[in-house]
Amino acid sequence: MAANALITNDTFGWPTVGKYLFSEPVVRGVGWTLFLTVTSMAIAIVLAVTLAIMRRSANPVMRYVSWVYIWFFRGTPIYTQLIFWGLASVLYPVITLGVPFGPALLSMDTNVVLNATRAAILGLALNEAAYLAEIVRAGLQSVDRGQFEAARALGMKEGRILWRIVLPQAMRVIVPPTGNETISMLKTTSLVLAVPFALELQFATDAIGNRIFQPVPLLMVAAIWYLAITSVLMVGQFYLERYYGRGFDEHVPKRGRRGRQSAINAAKTTPELGAIDDMGRPIGGGV
Repeated sequence: MAANALITNDTFGWPTVGKYLFSEPVVRGVGWTLFLTVTSMAIAIVLAVTLAIMRRSANPVMRYVSWVYIWFFRGTPIYTQLIFWGLASVLYPVITLGVPFGPALLSMDTNVVLNATRAAILGLALNEAAYLAEIVRAGLQSVDRGQFEAARALGMKEGRILWRIVLPQAMRVIVPPTGNETISMLKTTSLVLAVPFALELQFATDAIGNRIFQPVPLLMVAAIWYLAITSVLMVGQFYLERYYGRGFDEHVPKRGRRGRQSAINAAKTTPELGAIDDMGRPIGGGV
């Protein structure tokens, strides 16, 4: 009944949906949405790893700076942050670099340095980094402390221990929530109108819907594209989880083990045990 109500309802305007689904403005909006998602997540991941390491540092200043950053960006709405990024040129028309309370060595126009695209990417990335930092920190803490001690006993340096020993094991915990955050970031790009950035998918479909006075069909166009991209991301997340979950996930088929065991049995290098008694001794002189 739900499918029938969805298909037969003329308000959804399925002919209009088909007409604009692959139109040039919509496809261009999809491209910009993907660009914002990938770029912002890449910056956020680098920042998140740095913040997570700072949270685990023995230096109290680094721990405090990391905690304040996470507290601020997790405690304020992303929409509010994006508005302030858009107002950066109003609040600070000129960006100056120089001696504090002294002469300026370099001055730059804020509108040139921080255009709408850069402001949108920075706003999304800095906010996302606060959430990812806690995910990375949880992943690092999931690795047994003995791994650190064993690596140090082998003479490995701290940086090498982190990148070669700890992070590969922590990825099993980090990948699933990071995949969810990536999907969330895809949909959060629809808020960059607050900057304002007017090239992404949601704004493109809204503009067409307002122009032809059919907002519902164009909302369906946006929903279909978001669902399609999310589906692809979920497939990628599944394979990443399976790769980093090797040896831990009981549902992963152990095809390699079965093949090796079959080869060993075929070679007949292991003697077969006959019947044994309660004491574990062969009955009837069997091997």
